[in-house]
Amino acid sequence: MPEAPVLVLLAASAASPGATGVAPGLDRDPVILGLSLIQRTALAAHRAGYAQVFLLGGGDRNAPGIVPVADWKSLAASLSSASPASLIVAASAILAEGDWLERLASARIEPAGWGTIPNRIVILPAASVPDAADALDLGSAAQGLREVEARLASRFGSPARILVAIDPMIVETPAGVGAAERRLLKSLVKDTDGFMARNVERPISLQISRRLAGTGITPNQMSLISIAVGICGGPFFLSSRPLMQTIGALLFLAHSILDGCDGELARLKFQQSRWGGVLDFWGDNVVHTVIFGCMGVGWSLAAGAIWPLWLSAGAVLGTLGSASFVYWRLMRSKDGDDTLFTSVSDAPERPLTRLLDSASRRDFIYLVILLALFGRSNWFLVLAGIGAPIYFFLVLFASRAQALAEEAGSRVAPGANR
Repeated sequence: MPEAPVLVLLAASAASPGATGVAPGLDRDPVILGLSLIQRTALAAHRAGYAQVFLLGGGDRNAPGIVPVADWKSLAASLSSASPASLIVAASAILAEGDWLERLASARIEPAGWGTIPNRIVILPAASVPDAADALDLGSAAQGLREVEARLASRFGSPARILVAIDPMIVETPAGVGAAERRLLKSLVKDTDGFMARNVERPISLQISRRLAGTGITPNQMSLISIAVGICGGPFFLSSRPLMQTIGALLFLAHSILDGCDGELARLKFQQSRWGGVLDFWGDNVVHTVIFGCMGVGWSLAAGAIWPLWLSAGAVLGTLGSASFVYWRLMRSKDGDDTLFTSVSDAPERPLTRLLDSASRRDFIYLVILLALFGRSNWFLVLAGIGAPIYFFLVLFASRAQALAEEAGSRVAPGANR
């Protein structure tokens, strides 16, 4: 297994004018959504599995997770005691993003060659690093990426194509800071977002997260705020008045919007954690339980009957049953910073799983709001009281079907090798 790559950043002061230099009015290390560009690069690279991050020619500039070196000779000396690893060289003004950093780490270049994305990225395989360091050691760090590319071409010949679909962004101007923020925010939109979440909730939550990124508010604090807002919406459903129910429904929607902010802040601040994922997952289900419970009690009081409580019980038990099974089956064994909840099954490509995942989206909140406008939000309890238990049994069925498919596959596999 190849060693984890090393990322080398060329300090902005070493960049060639017009290529990766810093324009007037832009700090050497601008702040992007609460983190300096250098700090964001270090965090993104380490999360993507890079062994080390060096800042070459940065003078007294320093940041946690980054090793400053004066020149290429110093860099070579620092690498000599470590296992051979490929180098990824980029300008310090590059906007590091986890997805392309991971793809770049898996790119393969001929051992005696080099590769480049012109004026953006240079890749040096481990075997080429010693010769490359000699070619680049001018006794000074004052080299931009273009000069690095020119010297490597002189030593190794034409570069190989990097067959990785990435388009790194260089933050060179004050306007580039805003463009970088928009790019990072856009990357937070999930493919699993429902229609209304993508077009209504996510645009709002992103703007909230944009303003909170530079504050001391943590993702877990945001989760607690979201949970509190959702729980506060529950008691409004005890009333049969349209105004009260509408307030409750809007608080339910506000919970859903704010619930998107905790994950966005976690990714923007690199503060993902297992505890945060557990809090987010169970917080959502607690809010749903409170909403369904209050709907049932309110309907029972208005109707002077007990049967609405049975609908409420069905909705609550179905919700908690599904959540408990998914957590026990798929989430409790996950650790580290991985996203805990991604699907109700470990076979998300199956048609039934896709259907169940779609049904778990919270677009139903808009139906609650519509019904609440007429004081009829309790009608949604009919759907939830019947649908939640059915959903639970379908989750069990999907898990059992997946287990049987895996068992059948394990029996067939040995014969396939004969």
